[in-house]
Amino acid sequence: MTVHTTTIAVRFCETDALGHVNNTNYFVYLEEARIRLFEQLGYSTDVHEWRFILASAKCDFVRQAYFGQTLEVETNVGNIGNKSFQLVHRILDAKTKALVALGEATVVYFNFETQKSEPIPDELRRHLEKYAGADISNQLK
Repeated sequence: MTVHTTTIAVRFCETDALGHVNNTNYFVYLEEARIRLFEQLGYSTDVHEWRFILASAKCDFVRQAYFGQTLEVETNVGNIGNKSFQLVHRILDAKTKALVALGEATVVYFNFETQKSEPIPDELRRHLEKYAGADISNQLK
């Protein structure tokens, strides 16, 4: 199983009055990781060629993150369906590798012209299978 890693440098503007990263910014980090994975898989970020929509996203917060901290978002693929797939994210402290947050996203392969989901192409399925095998159900215990 291959793991895709995206490095995030926490900026001051991403923190809140309590001094830690505001919860909404974790979803920005997860989006960044998704986009970088799609680029690595050979998909353009040109909006005229974009084929993905987000159907669901969640994030479980385990530890606080702070300004100046470097995070790593590890991304794997969970389930691969006919028209959608699940991405599984682990946000880690880059130095200690301590788990900061766990995220999941359901991504739908989508045709914006017809406004309908479409079957995942075989080539994309093969690429996703390289990252498959993630199961985060026991990581919070």
